[in-house]
Amino acid sequence: MTFEVKLREIIGILLLPFLIVYILTFILRRIASKLDIVDIPGRRKIHRRPIPLLGGLAIFTGVIAGLYFNSDVAKDALPLFLGATSILIVNLIDDIKGLSAHFRVIIESFIALLVIFSGVRVSFLPLGFWGDLGEVLITLIWLVGVTNAFNYLDGMDGLACGSAIINTFYFALILFKTHQFNLGALSVILMASCLGFLPHNFRKAKIFLGDAGSTFIGFMLAGIGILGNWAEDNIVKISIPVLILGVPIFDMVFTTIIRIKEGKVKTIIEWLRYGGKDHFHHYLVYLGLSPLGAVFFIWTVTFALGLSAVMLRNDRAWEGILTLAQASVIFAIIGVLIVIGRRKKSGWQAVDSS
Repeated sequence: MTFEVKLREIIGILLLPFLIVYILTFILRRIASKLDIVDIPGRRKIHRRPIPLLGGLAIFTGVIAGLYFNSDVAKDALPLFLGATSILIVNLIDDIKGLSAHFRVIIESFIALLVIFSGVRVSFLPLGFWGDLGEVLITLIWLVGVTNAFNYLDGMDGLACGSAIINTFYFALILFKTHQFNLGALSVILMASCLGFLPHNFRKAKIFLGDAGSTFIGFMLAGIGILGNWAEDNIVKISIPVLILGVPIFDMVFTTIIRIKEGKVKTIIEWLRYGGKDHFHHYLVYLGLSPLGAVFFIWTVTFALGLSAVMLRNDRAWEGILTLAQASVIFAIIGVLIVIGRRKKSGWQAVDSS
């Protein structure tokens, strides 16, 4: 297959989900407003007026359309897509009716286990009972962790959706280069759906993804990270999806450390229930960036990490370790600057009292 033929196929895969999501989002905005399915402003939120919440359904519909017209892709992606659909349904109920955080995580973990036992799991530990158990636990933590980390990232207009576009771009780039066409096409379908939604969600957003949309995208990204054969070396194979999804992972880890250190959470249940304006993107605004500036800063970091992942693909284990160490140092520097800025900024108050 020539490059021109491949390019035409990719453009064809891109176009339909993009158009469907872009058009459908106009309709869902009206439906959500009429049914009062909106995100109400509050002291833990930065928007000042009720915003419709059904954006996740538009993304979901775009992915369905893309899979419907690409049956081979749909067949390979079926377990992951069914799991992501179940995640979307649970969190859509939460958007509309409200569910407790620990109940949602229990259900998400159960769904993740079903997906794992359908064959979506990491495979790098030695054969045997303990190796199998370790792989199941690692995959469970990855699926549930990335799903919720991406949900936490969805805190500013266009941030999560734009980040997903960058993530899926890099996934698709590596997958097509390594002749994993079906999984690459799935990445393109998700990317196209997010591209169709972004104009509605960027700068003075007219509709939000809602927990349903952000967790659906997060679960799909986590699954693609597992299913991809990123490299021959196991360390490099692990490093590539970790780098591509490095920002939401950092946000979850850094925010958790700060909350524990400041005594805001003491138990897992408190951690699950806690919500506040103390995420990576919030701190960037408190340190002087505009919300738009914070979004572009995070997109830039995401883009840079993706470049590292692409460059790492043919490297050896020690180079993978060094690249992860480099990313960790960069995030550590960002974290230290945030902590110092909090201490020195005149008039700084606790995040939750703002």
